[in-house]
Amino acid sequence: MQVPASAPISSVLWTSLFERVGDSGLSLQGRIRQMLVSAILSGHLPPGAPVPSSRLLADSLGVARNTVVFAYQQLVSEGYLVSRERSGHFVCDDVRKSHVATPAEPENPSRHHYTARWHQRVVFHPSRQRNIVKPENWQSMPYPFVYAQFDAAQFPTAEWRECCTRALSVLDIRSWAPDLITNDDAALIEEIRTQVLPRRGVWAEKDEIVITVGAQHALYLLADLLIHAHTVVGMEDPGYPDARNTFAHRSDRLMPLPVDEDGLCITPELTACDYIFVTPSHQCPTTVTMPIERREALLELAARSDSIIIEDDYETENRYDNQPTPALKSLDKHGRVIYVGSLSKSFAPGLRIGYIVAPAELTHELRALRRLMLRHPSAYIQRAFALFISLGHHHALLRRLSLSYQDRARALTEALASSLPEFSMVPITGGSSSWVRAPAHVDTEQLARAALDVGVVIEPGHVFYHTPGPGKNNDIRIGFASIDIEKIPAGIAKLAGVYRKLYG
Repeated sequence: MQVPASAPISSVLWTSLFERVGDSGLSLQGRIRQMLVSAILSGHLPPGAPVPSSRLLADSLGVARNTVVFAYQQLVSEGYLVSRERSGHFVCDDVRKSHVATPAEPENPSRHHYTARWHQRVVFHPSRQRNIVKPENWQSMPYPFVYAQFDAAQFPTAEWRECCTRALSVLDIRSWAPDLITNDDAALIEEIRTQVLPRRGVWAEKDEIVITVGAQHALYLLADLLIHAHTVVGMEDPGYPDARNTFAHRSDRLMPLPVDEDGLCITPELTACDYIFVTPSHQCPTTVTMPIERREALLELAARSDSIIIEDDYETENRYDNQPTPALKSLDKHGRVIYVGSLSKSFAPGLRIGYIVAPAELTHELRALRRLMLRHPSAYIQRAFALFISLGHHHALLRRLSLSYQDRARALTEALASSLPEFSMVPITGGSSSWVRAPAHVDTEQLARAALDVGVVIEPGHVFYHTPGPGKNNDIRIGFASIDIEKIPAGIAKLAGVYRKLYG
């Protein structure tokens, strides 16, 4: 509802607007500016409308008068308000002149007949695929055993803020502010090439690396570029659901491949695959590590059968025995491994920074395809991350996380053995999750739903399997990246209580 130009808004309404619109992360002055801009641009304060005196608004909001004065001055300089001598401040007459007026909707009894039927037009329904689902409020739950999510206690706030500030220097801005078109930030490419990849035994030239908006974007690019309707794609079973869904959108010939205690099994079926998707460092979701001998056998098979391997190295360097296994890509002598990595998954998934390492012939096409989708990932974030790596923060963070995860893994192992001895688990050798099997009579979906009622969040394992069926609903993935170590025993004890209530 618009306010007439002559009618002042009551102090109660200003307080309500301030609480509803104001971003609590801003300063008081910033929140007042945000409140007024929102009211002006939404039409609640029309052109020519008066705003309260600085004293009245300060009293209404319970802030210092100077805070309001400075907010008004800023809004005057930006053209939202005008100051009239002895009259006060008013909304600028032409502040909304570029806005199209909202037309009144005419009565039209046949309108429904002409409404677009989107369900008939959508050619693909990704929302109907089987996905990992987490409660929207998982962060407010006392026992969030979720995988690879943000942990405020682990985030390197000071270090990341330093890098973001440095990236705003005049020289840096001139590097990242222009449209890079198909290029990436040269500094980040260099840090990945010389600091990140060598730690995995991988050596690459500058033109063999492409930055992506996270590892999931990398898989989408590869699927779009390489996979058609009849391409045979081998997938670990159980395996990563989002990779399976991405590839299934392009091909109807996905081949589930068995996994054992050493990861992907080397079977004759592999020779029929055009592409093989594999997570050798920590198999998703079982967490097992593929030994060198099996890696070499997989590479040999791929060479003989003219297959390409897509290696998702989503949990790099996180082995607790300080004996990291070289990436599959590092053993590749024939250029048959496409390497996908992530820089942000370990501490801030919301940053969305990943990369692809592949032959230059392929990366050239990947850059051209990426340009059609989003040009390039945020160049500012790329530059900040380049600084984060070059100043040693990234390596130091991985070290801290590895130690923290090792302690949490030990606490989880002990808690499961104590509270849920009926459950079996794959020994945790690295990473930030555990693959746990419940007794045969347990429906882990039912268990997960009931656990939510006592604040425990777990991930049922059925979604990781290629197809649902008997024996595929007894697994759970229990993540420990986002839960304080002190809460792990209590959380597992709560889960045990739910289990015994349901199944005696």
